[in-house]
Amino acid sequence: MLTVPVVLGLVAVLGPWLWVSVASAGRVHSVAEAPTTPVALVLGAGIDANGVPSPYLKARLDAGVELYRAGKVRVLLVSGDNRTHAYDEPTAMRDYLVAAGVPTEAVVLDFAGRDTYDSCQRAHRIFGVDEVTVVSQRYHVGRAVALCRAAGMTTQGVGDVSVRDRFPRDWRIGWAREKVANLKAVADVVSRRDPVLGDPEPGVRDALARTS
Repeated sequence: MLTVPVVLGLVAVLGPWLWVSVASAGRVHSVAEAPTTPVALVLGAGIDANGVPSPYLKARLDAGVELYRAGKVRVLLVSGDNRTHAYDEPTAMRDYLVAAGVPTEAVVLDFAGRDTYDSCQRAHRIFGVDEVTVVSQRYHVGRAVALCRAAGMTTQGVGDVSVRDRFPRDWRIGWAREKVANLKAVADVVSRRDPVLGDPEPGVRDALARTS
């Protein structure tokens, strides 16, 4: 017979997982299957000391490039960490995309995307995005979809799997960490935690106007 602490522990773990599963059901796609949306939100995933994107971030950016080339998005909003002058994910992400052939005017930078919740909230509240395709690794993108929907956006997701076979141990660790991250995601949504905010930024609106 299950004890009360065990039941509460199961609820604490399974409840957030169930929320993410339901919120993202039918909304996670490959690039080829992804529906068309105006904006792709590409989430940061680390850069090295020289500003070179990590393999996981490169995979996300490559998916963003594919979406753009296929005409499935018109603007790429790159959201990452820039808490110090020496660490600038969004600029590194833009430079990678531009080097891959995406026009500079189609890339918008969010310098305060410190985690997935912040990136989703800021995409909607600061950049005015209402409809989005969020791009990440497959094990993470369900949570990203759920959080972007909770932020008020109509959301689809593209989940990369290209790094899974190259880095199987890291992939397993990332998958396991998601179970804990789901708990934080629910806590953020329930508490309505404010990310770093500021004045509305017109970058996405202006970029969409240029491509209309």
